Amino acid sequence: MPEGEGKWSLPLQFLPLEDGGGWVELMRLAPGTKLTLHRHHGEVHGLNLQGERRLDDGRIVRPGDYIFEPDGNVDSWEAVGDEVLVLHVVVRGDVDYVARDGSVQQRITTEGRIADYRAFCAARGLAPRLAPEGR
Repeated sequence: MPEGEGKWSLPLQFLPLEDGGGWVELMRLAPGTKLTLHRHHGEVHGLNLQGERRLDDGRIVRPGDYIFEPDGNVDSWEAVGDEVLVLHVVVRGDVDYVARDGSVQQRITTEGRIADYRAFCAARGLAPRLAPEGR
């Protein structure tokens, strides 16, 4: 699913809302694409499958590298190099995109991700691949 300039995702699973929600996805970013400042309301597990990304602390994450982000983590990062970045990501809870002053600019929720996925599939005549409960 396209999610803005240079960013796409393939949802693999939506996590149960009664357990705080979240999603598992393959995320793909074109070189030079940035994920702006965001705060996680749950832990995140990310495995680089292809390409490289530079974290806001300057570290370069390469294929095979794993990054854990704790609940409450605030970060930004970008795809670097010449190769498309592909990540396997497990996101627990909501994600807030925030301004430098900490004000919330956009909140991404499990319910919103499910709705976006269903709309994407419906617009293309595809059957959504979701658990019966919509997770």
